[in-house]
Amino acid sequence: MTTLAWMREKKAPQGRFSRQFSAGGVIYRKDEAGVLVALASRTDFGGRQVWCLPKGLIEPGETAEATALREVREETGLRGEIEAKLGDIQYWYQTRESRVFKKVSFYLLRYTDGDVADHDHEMTEVRWFSLGEAIALASYKTEREILEKAAQQLTIA
Repeated sequence: MTTLAWMREKKAPQGRFSRQFSAGGVIYRKDEAGVLVALASRTDFGGRQVWCLPKGLIEPGETAEATALREVREETGLRGEIEAKLGDIQYWYQTRESRVFKKVSFYLLRYTDGDVADHDHEMTEVRWFSLGEAIALASYKTEREILEKAAQQLTIA
């Protein structure tokens, strides 16, 4: 189904709207305690502190995979290698000018190097959590579902 067809089916709001396409990742590492994933904390539009997965807009000429690698590096200070696509989430949000339909593609990344202290200014804090803690702590239902898909992938491997 095309994005426009999806918007019609979901009864997109009347008036101005725009579309955004983003990508992000679940970066993980294994140690003696098990699987750890990195989550980032930031302040949302409502002023609340949220824990979320790193993600950002796909730039012109950039692939979703390249965006996921870049955004994970920028927002967490960590580098990884893509192992699998985990899936897409879709949602609407409101700006002053219009409603925005956003689609985010998420990838599973195996940690290679970097330090969570090297995250960018958009994030308040970045920390490693056990997979179970990350699923429980993630602020958005759709991102918890992506983390659950990562857990399934990692138990199969």
